[in-house]
Amino acid sequence: MKISVQSIGLTPHEPLESHIEKKVSKLETFYDKILECKVLLKVENHSDKANKNAELILVVPGEDIVVKKTSASFEESLDMCVDAAKKLLIKKKELA
Repeated sequence: MKISVQSIGLTPHEPLESHIEKKVSKLETFYDKILECKVLLKVENHSDKANKNAELILVVPGEDIVVKKTSASFEESLDMCVDAAKKLLIKKKELA
């Protein structure tokens, strides 16, 4: 699975990049047909504390899986995205 990270308005630091790599690579254990994973990181409303937006786009045969979450940190947003994507992948595997 190819993992690409795109960040808008920020530069992701090394611990964040390794966190993304570690979390996203685990998704392959739930569904082995993931072709690519695109991670989009963006800071939304600057006045709000919970403004770190993470979006996960999983390119899979059929229909892509897209999950968006917002929280106070990118790590937390990403963790929530991965949890939601995990449930969707398990459901997709059961239907296949």
